[in-house]
Amino acid sequence: MIVIYMLWLRELKRFLRSPVQLVGSLAQPAFFLVALGFGFNPVFEQAGRGNYMQFMAPGMIGMTVLISAAFSGVAVLWDRQFGSLKETLVAPVPRIYIMLGRTLGGATVGVLQGVLILLLCMVTGFRPQHWYAVVLGFGFVGMISITFAALGMVIGSTLKDMQSFNVVANFMVMPMVFLSGAFYPLDHLPLALSLITRINPLSYGVDGLRGTLVGQWHFNYVQDMGLLGCVGVLFLIVGAYCFSKIEI
Repeated sequence: MIVIYMLWLRELKRFLRSPVQLVGSLAQPAFFLVALGFGFNPVFEQAGRGNYMQFMAPGMIGMTVLISAAFSGVAVLWDRQFGSLKETLVAPVPRIYIMLGRTLGGATVGVLQGVLILLLCMVTGFRPQHWYAVVLGFGFVGMISITFAALGMVIGSTLKDMQSFNVVANFMVMPMVFLSGAFYPLDHLPLALSLITRINPLSYGVDGLRGTLVGQWHFNYVQDMGLLGCVGVLFLIVGAYCFSKIEI
């Protein structure tokens, strides 16, 4: 277990020692919160849907955590390029420990960024329905982080250059964000779009966050947690397999 801990700590220190990454990770969510949150709030209220900032904030938390966790897989490519991955892989420990340490490190970074964006949302006017709901909500933050950090590990273990990683990750991440209900309600969608949102794992993470934090559910707690957990386990298994096949 010391191997998992050390790799987890390495990923955490890498994030905390990069203030540019720390601040830059909040730029896009802050823009969405200000531009869309305040811009669409009058329209949302006129439609009888309540306060748009209350609706949008859980989606911004989910989006931030997803992007942070998924792009943690690029560290595998950095280490491969500079040779440190080779030194790690020749260590006399099972590769699954290395993969788990990296994945948990990326997931922890995602949770920390979730905390930061929650504070930013509260500055802009968001308030959870109950303060203890934040604890329940961060159960979903942790699930999103682990699920998509494992997905990032799958991508990082499969590809061999950082340019390809950015293309593939953006191709997968942005559709997941916009088809998760982060920006608009999932009810009354066309059938085809509704089916896509149901196979999007982030939809269940965002719904779980919105349900626990503000009491607005599209699915339900058991469905959200169960399906997101199953996808997370699947990504961990696939990630472990892909990481075990890396050749230096």
